Amino acid sequence: MSIRAEHEIHQRRKGRNVGVGLMLAGFVVLVLALTFVKITGGDFELPRIEESQ
Repeated sequence: MSIRAEHEIHQRRKGRNVGVGLMLAGFVVLVLALTFVKITGGDFELPRIEESQ
Protein backbone atom coordinates (compact mmCIF):
# COMPACT_ATOMS: atom_id res chain seq x y z
CA MET A 1 0.00 0.00 0.00
CA SER A 2 1.39 3.34 -1.00
CA ILE A 3 1.17 6.52 1.04
CA ARG A 4 -1.27 8.94 -0.56
CA ALA A 5 -1.25 12.68 -0.29
CA GLU A 6 -3.82 14.11 2.13
CA HIS A 7 -6.99 15.19 0.35
CA GLU A 8 -8.02 18.84 0.48
CA ILE A 9 -11.20 18.08 2.46
CA HIS A 10 -9.11 16.52 5.24
CA GLN A 11 -7.03 19.69 5.48
CA ARG A 12 -10.22 21.75 5.83
CA ARG A 13 -11.59 19.45 8.53
CA LYS A 14 -8.31 19.54 10.41
CA GLY A 15 -8.32 23.36 10.37
CA ARG A 16 -11.92 23.46 11.53
CA ASN A 17 -11.22 20.94 14.32
CA VAL A 18 -8.27 23.00 15.53
CA GLY A 19 -10.49 26.10 15.60
CA VAL A 20 -13.22 24.34 17.56
CA GLY A 21 -10.63 22.95 19.97
CA LEU A 22 -9.17 26.40 20.59
CA MET A 23 -12.64 27.86 21.20
CA LEU A 24 -13.43 25.07 23.67
CA ALA A 25 -10.13 25.61 25.50
CA GLY A 26 -10.83 29.36 25.65
CA PHE A 27 -14.29 28.72 27.10
CA VAL A 28 -12.84 26.41 29.77
CA VAL A 29 -10.22 29.02 30.70
CA LEU A 30 -12.95 31.69 30.90
CA VAL A 31 -15.11 29.57 33.23
CA LEU A 32 -12.12 28.76 35.45
CA ALA A 33 -11.11 32.43 35.60
CA LEU A 34 -14.63 33.56 36.50
CA THR A 35 -14.88 30.87 39.18
CA PHE A 36 -11.52 31.88 40.63
CA VAL A 37 -12.49 35.56 40.71
CA LYS A 38 -15.82 34.80 42.34
CA ILE A 39 -14.29 32.62 45.06
CA THR A 40 -11.40 34.97 45.85
CA GLY A 41 -13.61 38.07 45.72
CA GLY A 42 -14.02 38.06 49.49
CA ASP A 43 -17.79 37.96 49.67
CA PHE A 44 -18.06 34.25 48.90
CA GLU A 45 -19.60 32.18 51.68
CA LEU A 46 -20.44 28.54 51.77
CA PRO A 47 -24.12 27.87 52.42
CA ARG A 48 -24.89 27.07 56.03
CA ILE A 49 -26.42 23.71 56.77
CA GLU A 50 -29.02 24.01 59.47
CA GLU A 51 -29.91 20.95 61.46
CA SER A 52 -33.66 20.67 61.94
CA GLN A 53 -34.81 18.55 64.90
